[in-house]
Amino acid sequence: MAKVLISDKLSDAAVQIFRDNGVEVDFRPELGKDPAALAEVIGDYDGLAIRSATKVTADLLEKATNLKVVGRAGIGVDNVDIPAASAKGVVVMNTPFGNSITTAEHAIAMMFAVARQIPAADASTQAGKWEKSRFMGSEITGKVLGLIGAGNIGSVVASRALGLKMKVVAYDPFLSHDRAVEMGVEKVEDLDELLRRADFITLHLPKTDKTANLLNAERIAKIKPGARLINCARGGLVDEAAVAEALKSGHLAGAAFDVFAVEPATESPLFGLDNVVCTPHLGASTSEAQENVALQVAEQMSAYLVNGAISNALNAPSVTAEEAPRLKPWIELCEHLGSFAGQVTESPISTIEIEYVGEVGELNLKPLTSALTASLLIPLVGEGGVNMVSAPIVARERGVRISETRKDAQGAFGSYVRLIVVTENQTRSVAGTIYSDGRPRFIQIKGINLEAEPTQHMLYTTNTDEPGYIGALGTMLGELGINIATFALGRSAKGDEAIALLGIDEPPSEEMIARIAALPQVRQAKYLRF
Repeated sequence: MAKVLISDKLSDAAVQIFRDNGVEVDFRPELGKDPAALAEVIGDYDGLAIRSATKVTADLLEKATNLKVVGRAGIGVDNVDIPAASAKGVVVMNTPFGNSITTAEHAIAMMFAVARQIPAADASTQAGKWEKSRFMGSEITGKVLGLIGAGNIGSVVASRALGLKMKVVAYDPFLSHDRAVEMGVEKVEDLDELLRRADFITLHLPKTDKTANLLNAERIAKIKPGARLINCARGGLVDEAAVAEALKSGHLAGAAFDVFAVEPATESPLFGLDNVVCTPHLGASTSEAQENVALQVAEQMSAYLVNGAISNALNAPSVTAEEAPRLKPWIELCEHLGSFAGQVTESPISTIEIEYVGEVGELNLKPLTSALTASLLIPLVGEGGVNMVSAPIVARERGVRISETRKDAQGAFGSYVRLIVVTENQTRSVAGTIYSDGRPRFIQIKGINLEAEPTQHMLYTTNTDEPGYIGALGTMLGELGINIATFALGRSAKGDEAIALLGIDEPPSEEMIARIAALPQVRQAKYLRF
């Protein structure tokens, strides 16, 4: 019988779900705050059900000799070392949609609280004061709400704001025009335009390398004077010190923060300032949301431990036990194709076209398409924001159309997958196959044939086909101390566009990429990580 440890607070109903499915369960929520004690017992369990208190580190996973699955009741997995879990063969699941409405409602509540200075007014009144003139507020009706991030939670916020008779403008590089129209919002292409126009600004996007410190001091200075800023998304998206200075100077009229760069937040530049509302990461903290995600994670973990079914997994495809052996190499290929396209695409995606050619077209395509779509979107929305199951939903929310086509074998390869990504600016394609060794290969990029095996670190360049480029690139990499592991080349025609895809031993810095991009033959240089 499978055995699960619950190391954070889950409801009695969730515990009963495990038992009803024939899973033995130990409910010990005190272990989530005692890493040493958790490490002593984790080796006895097949599953670990957690919320945010438990830290699933590489060290803990080393001691989890029997662990097969970690289930996070909620969307955020910042407390789980997913690469370490993957290396140990541990499936990591979350519940991506269980608290969307609750988080959106909290953002709206915070907007009202800061607009009418409700917390400060409450404290003043309960202290026996009657300071009506001190707490002059601002109406919501007719104001412009600037939405940074228009995914699942952001779209709920937009609908609530429209119901309040606000005008909503949205900045999301991957929000299509059709989806914006469907949501009833105005899409802006430039974040600075949103900052100049919005009376209230609210963030709803994950923290990634691209979004970290998105609202820094320079951008905060561009915000419309007298605007109010709300962050119920992730700490680290906003420079808290810069916000504090803008509040002190009067540039910002107010701010409301539910998340902080360092949590638990025992101190912050925002604390103690007038017209600042702070809450301790309560976005998902309603009884309804907590119950929903607890029940969902119990169902998911039970299904995996009893039947081998995988759902809402962040590091594993949703496949049956019978399909797994045949699908596994093709899923890996699709993940590489999607990741390649996601890392090199910088414009809003309108359409994803996937061609399954030859024998691969006879397989169950749903997990292949989900794997490809998820890996394509991860560089854009962050790992916590998309997984194998949620990928089609997330794509649909962004107005991205997905089409699958089965084709008979053609060309030099008997079976392969081609991904075509259509954006507002261009159409990009990449194709790959599985060789006889069972390993994936890129076989075509932008219609140019080549052969390259994906490696962890890769350098991709597009360049003009001129004599001396290979030598110039090799010399530059040598000067930068970058060792070449593999080198694949291709060109469309003599003297026309050419591409290079290199496997390298270490990730290059941004300065190194800039120097490579400065070579006279180079049109584009990108570091890719697989």
